[in-house]
Amino acid sequence: MNHSYKGKILISTPDISGDIFSRSVVLIIEHNESGAFGLILNKKNSQMSSKFKDFFDFKIEVYDGGPVENDKVFFIVKGKRVTEIYTDITDEYYLTEDIERIINAVLSSELDINHIKIFSGYSGWSSHQLDTEVQRKMWTVVDVYNLDYTLPNDQNLWKSIMQNLGGEFLLWANSPEDISLN
Repeated sequence: MNHSYKGKILISTPDISGDIFSRSVVLIIEHNESGAFGLILNKKNSQMSSKFKDFFDFKIEVYDGGPVENDKVFFIVKGKRVTEIYTDITDEYYLTEDIERIINAVLSSELDINHIKIFSGYSGWSSHQLDTEVQRKMWTVVDVYNLDYTLPNDQNLWKSIMQNLGGEFLLWANSPEDISLN
């Protein structure tokens, strides 16, 4: 492996599988010889969202981070490091699993709820698996361009990024979700 996709965005290529990765936007948190770890930024999980309502007195969205270990919860946080257990994503964002500390920081107003995004599960690839998937054009790798990782996002994020890429990506951006209908 001569390169790393760490800190980059993966845009899924439209396919007919209809799985969790269909029309996904994935932020790669780690990528090395051992494999890759990332979170899907644009797939809301309504079931987990309703469970988190028990912690807070207001509605909060939880996102499907990926198909691996859906019982694990991850947070992308913007700004202040309120826990010692974290992984930097950029100077402005970090990832943590410290659920107790994040919930306490939100409840005590130490953290603004709008500066966190909650994920259930993650996306993982074994050694060289992601490289192979990129070579097979299952993913398009995009450098990050002023994307706020904590904003609420849905399928419009995938379409918007595809449109910004232009060229053949415009065709994909405007294709129906079930491409067999095209």
